[in-house]
Amino acid sequence: MKGAALRIEHLNKVYADGTAALRDVTFDVKPGEFLIIIGLSGSGKSTLMRCINRLIEPTSGKIYLDDVEITALSHSELRKIRRHIGMIFQQFNLVKRSSVLTNVLSGRLGYVPSTWSLMNYFPRGEMDRAMANLARVGITEKARTRADQLSGGQQQRVGIARALMQEPRLMLADEPVASLDPATSHSVLKYVEELNKKDGVTVFCALHFLSLARRYGTRILALKAGQIVFDGLPAEIDEHRFKAIYGEEAVEVEIR
Repeated sequence: MKGAALRIEHLNKVYADGTAALRDVTFDVKPGEFLIIIGLSGSGKSTLMRCINRLIEPTSGKIYLDDVEITALSHSELRKIRRHIGMIFQQFNLVKRSSVLTNVLSGRLGYVPSTWSLMNYFPRGEMDRAMANLARVGITEKARTRADQLSGGQQQRVGIARALMQEPRLMLADEPVASLDPATSHSVLKYVEELNKKDGVTVFCALHFLSLARRYGTRILALKAGQIVFDGLPAEIDEHRFKAIYGEEAVEVEIR
């Protein structure tokens, strides 16, 4: 699988209350890159993630997936290109009362007729695909379990398996380990890393802790008040740059 290239040009997002969440954001992500975006809460990370697949509409600017301008697509065209953009959410975004298998199968909704999902019908090939993706994240035995009976780490693995059902070329991960303990955080991020290294999927991941960003990212982007304040290699973030991103009173916490 070939990873997609992502290009952001002069992106701005101003909410109805006047809050400028993104200010002239421009950068690109190369195919197969593992780019991590860091910054304080409220810096614009989640807004940027959601603008990329137009869960939030940007105020101005352009977004390209390879050579396709996402910001110019109609809703029907957007539905097709979203097939190639997987997303992992901070709060898992599962249907808690449905089974793990049903949640994973929902990742194929961009490929199958909508009436199938209404009838909860999926052909054998899709069922096999779902079980194979659950096997990749190590929870096939939970296929028939309700999602709300799983631990946080297990729920996030279901989220990864669901995203894999889309056969994505770009994976967006919005604070995927924010609610998890350190050991579970590494477990989840290693699955994302495998997707990047083994499958070649381009990953754009928002993280809060710099130590995790250094461990998994091939490149780091930092946002502050909606603007890019750093774009470079993990090793280039020294104490001075850390303070510039997180504030003079901030202390780096190591997640082991």
